[in-house]
Amino acid sequence: MRSGKPSCRLWIVPIVGVVLGSVAGVASVTLASAATQQDGIAQHAMLDATHLPPLLTIPGERVDLAYDVHCAVGDSEDAEAGCDIRGAVFIRPAGGEAFERVVLSARSVEGRRQLVAHVPDSFSPQPDGFEYYAVIEAPELAERVVVPAGGADAPHVSRRLENRVDVALGRHAFGRDRRGGARLAFAAWGDGATQVGLEPGRNLGPIGASAFDVDAAGTVVVLDQAHRRLLRWRKGTRVPAHVPISVRGTLADLAVGNDGSTYVLESTAELGRHPLVRRFDDAGRELEVVETAERTASQIRMAPSGPLVLGHPSHHWMPVAVDGTPASRATQLRHGRAGRELRGDGEIVLSRHAHELRVALISGWTMTRSWRITSDTPLAEAQLAEPIGQRLVLVVRLYDDRVDEFVVLMLDRKGLVDRFTLDPADWAETAPLGRFKLVGRSLYRLGSTPTGAFVDRFDLEVR
Repeated sequence: MRSGKPSCRLWIVPIVGVVLGSVAGVASVTLASAATQQDGIAQHAMLDATHLPPLLTIPGERVDLAYDVHCAVGDSEDAEAGCDIRGAVFIRPAGGEAFERVVLSARSVEGRRQLVAHVPDSFSPQPDGFEYYAVIEAPELAERVVVPAGGADAPHVSRRLENRVDVALGRHAFGRDRRGGARLAFAAWGDGATQVGLEPGRNLGPIGASAFDVDAAGTVVVLDQAHRRLLRWRKGTRVPAHVPISVRGTLADLAVGNDGSTYVLESTAELGRHPLVRRFDDAGRELEVVETAERTASQIRMAPSGPLVLGHPSHHWMPVAVDGTPASRATQLRHGRAGRELRGDGEIVLSRHAHELRVALISGWTMTRSWRITSDTPLAEAQLAEPIGQRLVLVVRLYDDRVDEFVVLMLDRKGLVDRFTLDPADWAETAPLGRFKLVGRSLYRLGSTPTGAFVDRFDLEVR
């Protein structure tokens, strides 16, 4: 266990994809072949494509679909010399039937190979946006990738912010408008029954209390991955119960289901496998294990249909189970969506563009509410974006070259209703996008200091 204070650092989490969490989606697919024959010698071939989906666009904005591509054969000095890469985008109006094929053109951008296509003007004014996926091939290698991997069953969706609310935050004043919360749980660093473990991190900083959640009854659950257990504070208690669980002990994310089950997403997979989601009952007994569809997964959240995992490289939210049955890889990919299903109705989409955030609430194919938040101070990750009543709660980290802090924004149909700031309190590393949860009318925050980890509650005024 590590107990020393780490050197001061600023955690700027690269947010990808999507919704919560990924405020700007980057989709990447790699396909490797161990048996490409060249000059009689078996060569290793790799085809990779990386894409930034334009999830939310502004009317009049030019929309191009660009794919950074990389193709390599063997270990030659000029590994890409023999790679002829080509591809096409398949696009249709959102909710339509037939896809239209648009050829991707090759270009070089700052030394990177790209395939790019301009979205036809006929698709730009579509009221519900458009759907698309790409197929990229290296014919000489007999290799192809589909981006996103769900293809026509789960394409990317790009929507227009038609009747958005614009919110300009201006230049942020750090250290002002701080608001205190109620401390619900605290555990000192250590190896005791009521303490939480600390271990060296990837960058020599410490990792501890890597994830948390709060159930509808107010029970706080913290994942003590170093000791392979859960620490559970029932409402009104100050001393946690500890529940051993069979996890690998690495950085992980956590979500608590309505039935009391606890789902742990292990972000570090065993060699040759994808990350696993483990489900435990109230006593810590393992009920099932599901392998995620893609090679990386960053978040797990509860939805009315069950737990959803944010997978990469597609950056789609995918169900761990469908109709109560653990979902296969193909099923997960087929049900993937850029929008995250909400506990109430519809889904939420969030993306980042330079110094701005774009957020939309979607019901079916209809965008019911949307916001565009701009800032003169750089934005890092969006930790949380959730509707509450007729408002939206958004938690985002702002930073400069000296300091950073979290800003909590309350937005409605007219604009900014309320804002307050919170010290980052991130002495120990956690799951990157798991520091905040919204339950009922309260915002909960997992934080840490050199003395221990804690969970605070901030009651929100809601109309």
